[in-house]
Amino acid sequence: MRLSHLLSSIITEEVIGSDDIDITDITADSRQCTDGSLFVAVRGVNVDGHEYISQAVNNGATAVVCEEIPLNVSKETTWIRVADSAIALGFIASQWFDNPSRKLTLLGVTGTNGKTTIATLIYETARLFGKKAGLLSTVVNKIEDTEIASTHTTPDPIELNGLLHKMVEAGCSVAAMEVSSHAAHQHRISGLHFAGGIFTNITRDHLDYHKTFEAYIAAKKSFFDLLPKTAFALTNLDDRNGMVMVQNTSATVHTYSIRSDADFRGRIIENRLDGMSMSFNGTEVETLFTGRFNASNLTAVYGASVLMGYDREKLPVVMSRLVPVAGRFQTFHSDNGITAIVDYAHTPDALVNVLDAIRDITGTRCSVITVCGCGGNRDKGKRPQMALAAADRSDRVILTSDNPRGEEPSAIIDDMLAGLDEDRRKKTISIVDRREAIRTATALAGPGDVILIAGKGHETYQIIGDKTNHFDDREEIVAAFKQL
Repeated sequence: MRLSHLLSSIITEEVIGSDDIDITDITADSRQCTDGSLFVAVRGVNVDGHEYISQAVNNGATAVVCEEIPLNVSKETTWIRVADSAIALGFIASQWFDNPSRKLTLLGVTGTNGKTTIATLIYETARLFGKKAGLLSTVVNKIEDTEIASTHTTPDPIELNGLLHKMVEAGCSVAAMEVSSHAAHQHRISGLHFAGGIFTNITRDHLDYHKTFEAYIAAKKSFFDLLPKTAFALTNLDDRNGMVMVQNTSATVHTYSIRSDADFRGRIIENRLDGMSMSFNGTEVETLFTGRFNASNLTAVYGASVLMGYDREKLPVVMSRLVPVAGRFQTFHSDNGITAIVDYAHTPDALVNVLDAIRDITGTRCSVITVCGCGGNRDKGKRPQMALAAADRSDRVILTSDNPRGEEPSAIIDDMLAGLDEDRRKKTISIVDRREAIRTATALAGPGDVILIAGKGHETYQIIGDKTNHFDDREEIVAAFKQL
């Protein structure tokens, strides 16, 4: 592709050298540069690409996009100065792959909780309506039935546009993707054309990165600020920041709620551990989902489906066929009548939502035993809040390891225990080994009781130190049940 064509997608402040040259590939990694590469020097969180410009040129980069042009430049290289190279990378990546997001009905889902469920169900709904669709999520990326491992909630711009391009090549007309706060703040979604955006909710999370809750909100809000006039913005009226998210958007705003009047109103008719009956704008639907948080998720999916133009008469039947996402309120049953629920809940609010869903169904007629932990090298402030949420809504709590990473697991548990008073500590035990914690929960439970294993959900690994070991909560609870 000609460099001039790539640069037509961005605003340049200075160009030194010719733009009438061929570019063979684009990259933000100097190690991947070869003859004919365009290198984009991005200032990252831990690494500044400007420090690797010379390496990129030595490896063959024909052109360099950067925010500061070096003093001694190679005359054989074309230099392009821009105000923000991270933003420029997104537009260049889109141009390189022939702007795939404009050839799809691309929906972005952002918020603290519910992103994976809503994005996945939008993908599934499209397919049930006979459309070819793609998915970009925390759990997995999909192009129709083909699964591609997911390493980040939102990939980098080059990988992201590459995946969208493959979706277009596969004939997809719809794509749903999670938009993380990191991705919005780092401009990983720069250059993408969204047909719609959905806001789920916002509670404390990722403050190790954003530092303040206000900065976290601003990162989420920036996604809606950049939506085009042609898009819709569907926001959760039940969240106090729901309307804040869309106050500056150019998109057409729509609301959804399970508590009050909204454009799209969901209501729980009957709630059970194996599903619930709901109504959407007065139409009853039998679903395989449980809990108020899932009722909210389903209402968002219903609203998005209507806004995408799906047949309203067929929609209730389609929604009744939707199934829960792996590791999201996923249930397991023992031979002696114990129910275990594996859920990704890794924030205080998510944990409250899941435990409230369990109590709404079971009341006080059974014991609830919660197994949970907190990740290492992440927001320490939420640790005591997680323990408090579990202790206030459980009969027994077992604090254990999540992904301790570089921290001492027992120290993380001590941080969690700091949130509990003496009475709450009496029903709390600490078991560092997660496998042993799950087995202990099954030993404590009796027929009719419910065990919640929270925090890891779909994950099939545990990060301890610098090692990633295979560990799957779902496998562990099945194995523990067999030993009863």
